Amino acid sequence: MWELIVVMLERLGIIVTVAFVMTRLPFIRQLIEKREISRKNHLSIIFMFGFFGIIGTYTGLTINAVEATYSRWVLDIGEGEAIANSRVIGVVVAGLLGGWKIGVGAGVIAGVHRYLLGGFTGFACGLSSIVAGAIAGYFYKKNRNNRIISLQTALVVGMLAEAVQMGIILLVARPFEHSIRLVESIGIPMIIANGIGTALFILIIRNVIHEEEKMGSLQAQKALKLADLTLKYLRKGLTPQSAVPTCKILLKELPVDAVSITNKEKIIAYVGTGSDHHLINEEIKTVATKRVLKEGELVIASSKEIHCNVEHCPLHSAIIAPLKIKDETIGTLKFYFKTEKSPSPTTIELSKGLSTLLSHQLELSEVDRHLELAKQAEIKALQAQVSPHFLFNALNTIVALVRTDPMKARKLLVALSHFFRSNLAGTTATVTTIEEELKHVRAYLEIEQTRFVDKLTVHYDVDDAAFYAQLPPMTLQPIVENAIKHGVKELQSNSEITIQVKKLSNSVLVAIKDNGKGIRKEKIEELGKDKVRSHTGTGIGLFNVNRRLEMMHSVEATLNVKSEEGKGTTVSFQLPLLNRREHNE
Repeated sequence: MWELIVVMLERLGIIVTVAFVMTRLPFIRQLIEKREISRKNHLSIIFMFGFFGIIGTYTGLTINAVEATYSRWVLDIGEGEAIANSRVIGVVVAGLLGGWKIGVGAGVIAGVHRYLLGGFTGFACGLSSIVAGAIAGYFYKKNRNNRIISLQTALVVGMLAEAVQMGIILLVARPFEHSIRLVESIGIPMIIANGIGTALFILIIRNVIHEEEKMGSLQAQKALKLADLTLKYLRKGLTPQSAVPTCKILLKELPVDAVSITNKEKIIAYVGTGSDHHLINEEIKTVATKRVLKEGELVIASSKEIHCNVEHCPLHSAIIAPLKIKDETIGTLKFYFKTEKSPSPTTIELSKGLSTLLSHQLELSEVDRHLELAKQAEIKALQAQVSPHFLFNALNTIVALVRTDPMKARKLLVALSHFFRSNLAGTTATVTTIEEELKHVRAYLEIEQTRFVDKLTVHYDVDDAAFYAQLPPMTLQPIVENAIKHGVKELQSNSEITIQVKKLSNSVLVAIKDNGKGIRKEKIEELGKDKVRSHTGTGIGLFNVNRRLEMMHSVEATLNVKSEEGKGTTVSFQLPLLNRREHNE
């Protein structure tokens, strides 16, 4: 018995080799990886596993039940002979992977073949092959939610199917004396060997899956690494300035000989082999590239399709992948190779993944651009709302002075002209400096001090080193106007406003203080966060200032209001500090 077990285990080497070859076939891989198959592949898989069962029959041992002898190869079966084989392995694996239809189908093919070989167990063995497929199909259903059958399940089902075959031989094969002798001699060896063989087949399948997952994981890791490295460049859009460093990164990290990026008309970046004659800013000539731009699908180009004008160009093949924004192809990503062989499937899949990731980065750059345009448009709209507040007050003051003090009225008109010149400049710009804002506010306060007739005193506490701090145009004037209108206006005398600009270690503190009546505590929380209406204003002044500061410098630059009723109000904010060089840039 032990000798028979050893011989059958030796024969499993042939079965394992065939199993390995089968796992390389595309439709078998689909069955392994997805646990499902298309209808058109059903028959192919049934015949494949049925053929596997036939191989298991021919690699078996011819057993003479009467003389208790065996031969090592199945060449011919006499009347009193049977076969100790691994036919059941193919049938069981078919049922475990594809369900009862695949299992029974493979069992029919392997079983009919065994029946036609003859021998007193021919019918019993043919019938047991079909039953084995049904048993495996039952376990397939029980394990339907698992990614793959476990080794333990495969071992048990393989042994169970062989044990059932032994039972069918005892029930069906005649003469019974031959059947009982046969089962006594080959039953245990076949149950052990075929159980192990089934488990080995599933082990090979598990290794295939792990190999695919490992390769996919490495590809994903590399693709994500490259996406991270190129993100800061491609978020600026598809330009030569972003494409060249991107190509350099891809060339360094990938097993390719050259990398190129094009837009719809020209090559905007090229690095690697052939850079001496594949020149930037050349118009696209490759038919394959034009096809990718037109159809938006990846193309594998041969040396003829590359159409290089240099006779001895070392590049002989390329992968050309589309770069898209939404559904529109805006350029191509090209990987060149010196070899004439087609790129490997792994490289092709990695190229597809990279073109998709880079396309997403370009989409993000487009979103960023539109957000910036919308942001600038909103800033312009907010700035336009600031002007009317001051204009009406200034004109009323000047009208009142025209008769009583024409020279003063003239002086105020000059100040008003200067103010609105700055105002007009502010509507076309989105950024100004503390220095320019102070000039703007001085012109405004010159008019306001005239209105208050020596009742208003303005103090300036300004660090010259903070002049280059940037802020939105017309930020200070609405705050100062608010301090006058809602703070010191009702004071009979000694109205004071202090404008403080202090350079801190990494920022600039801007504060506008008044000694007016102050603000109620419950109202302070609303200021700058919403439009707070009053009897003397529309409520949009501080709201607009706060909104523009937030849009330009984030929430850290928004207004901070401190006030006590009867003790005045301080409105402050902080700006990042730029040096002179950064300001000029």
